[in-house]
Amino acid sequence: MDKHGKHRPLVGPVRAALAVCTAAGLLAPAAAAAAQCRLALVLAMDVSSSVDAAEDRLQRGGMASALVSDAVAQAFFASDLPVALAVYEWSGRYNQQLILDWTSIDTQADLLSAAETVARSTRSHNDFPTAMGYGLGYGAGLLDRAPRCLYKMLDIAGDGQNNEGFGPHHAYDAFPFEGVTVNGLVVNAADYEAEVGLIAFYRSEVLHGPGAFLVVANGFEDYERAMRIKLERELTPPAIGMLSAPVDAG
Repeated sequence: MDKHGKHRPLVGPVRAALAVCTAAGLLAPAAAAAAQCRLALVLAMDVSSSVDAAEDRLQRGGMASALVSDAVAQAFFASDLPVALAVYEWSGRYNQQLILDWTSIDTQADLLSAAETVARSTRSHNDFPTAMGYGLGYGAGLLDRAPRCLYKMLDIAGDGQNNEGFGPHHAYDAFPFEGVTVNGLVVNAADYEAEVGLIAFYRSEVLHGPGAFLVVANGFEDYERAMRIKLERELTPPAIGMLSAPVDAG
């Protein structure tokens, strides 16, 4: 922080994830000293054809409200190092759109501005399938030019399984996901069998990296609550050397 109590600004793109000691989960001291932020966090929003206009408004409003909720705001500022935030939407294989480019959340005003950008955004596509592998690939590219942070994390939310192009496992092989944790937010389906299948898909195909976890929203009306739970957990500084096992949060 500078003499005015603000975080140092972000400078330059990241070229590689910072090394983590596999035995204890500790960051190398030199890497930690060079970091400009503690977490590069990407939020990926599903705008495939299964999401109607009302549901899309609920997820944008829910994400914006979750970002500025008291618990999430406290988690953003729980460390001297800031969080870098980016948001994009995804659907078909060539249908991804950046909503919020990399923004250093140094102050409450920065957080409010980011939330307002999400709230004001409108979907770029509405009639394409669910190409999750391509959506993840876009997120990997975004993280590849992120600020230099201690950790990298991508959140992908959706209400359906991959149904176009390659799936998540192929994306993790093909794109630069080393050092990246991918968490999931499942928006459950109307019927029980579809819901169970979607949760199983996220558990087996989507979650990636140390400490990856899943949160389930009971429909888009529950999106804000689920997003708030997920963000609070992701943003709270972890205990040194502790990596959580994958779990579901209802």
